[in-house]
Amino acid sequence: MHVRRYDGAMEDRGRRRIPEATVARLPVYLRCLVEVADGKIATVSSERLAEMAGVNAAKVRKDLSYLGSYGTRGVGYDVEYLLYQISRELGLTQDWPVVIVGLGNLGHALANYNGFSARGFRVVALVDADPGKVGTKIGDLAVRPLEDLDEIATSDRPAIGIIATPAQAAQDVADRLVAAGVTSILNFAPVVLSVPDGVSLRKVDLSIELQILSFYQQRHAGRSGDGAEQLAKI
Repeated sequence: MHVRRYDGAMEDRGRRRIPEATVARLPVYLRCLVEVADGKIATVSSERLAEMAGVNAAKVRKDLSYLGSYGTRGVGYDVEYLLYQISRELGLTQDWPVVIVGLGNLGHALANYNGFSARGFRVVALVDADPGKVGTKIGDLAVRPLEDLDEIATSDRPAIGIIATPAQAAQDVADRLVAAGVTSILNFAPVVLSVPDGVSLRKVDLSIELQILSFYQQRHAGRSGDGAEQLAKI
């Protein structure tokens, strides 16, 4: 994703604090805008953006107002500039060094994911506690031992740590990352982690997401079954 920089757009305009729910929707809007931009479309309405993002237009307008973007009545939003605004707000106009700890199937897949660099995230180090994996290469990087985290923190200064270890190892890894100066952690391990104040922690639990889908699938199947029973009575 290429985002043009706009000179003078970094000044503080006294924007209000952005609610967490709005922050969670900004990456969705960004993805939609990239799709629109790929279609060589210069402007987009709040209604169209809402349709693509699965929300209502009023929510889109409210969310974007936190960025100081109000669009033009009858015209909509300038796609390229809105891409820049959202990318800037999410910190994607900067380069964020990332370390991945845990090179099992998930960690290996994350290490091979090309989408990170396109969005401002640069994987600088791969770490695993398994001596059998240490020294092996994934792409251009060799897997390093867990004991090298301090050295990695000094040489590569990772801003974000991704934990893709088994649950029992995750807290120790989180503690090591924090001790090494990493202040943002994305946790894929199926366990609740404890980190000190000042460290941002996000959790991705695939099993929980599957259970939520199971809930909706069950409801959908139930409705279908009810409909079949009603038809049988006719």
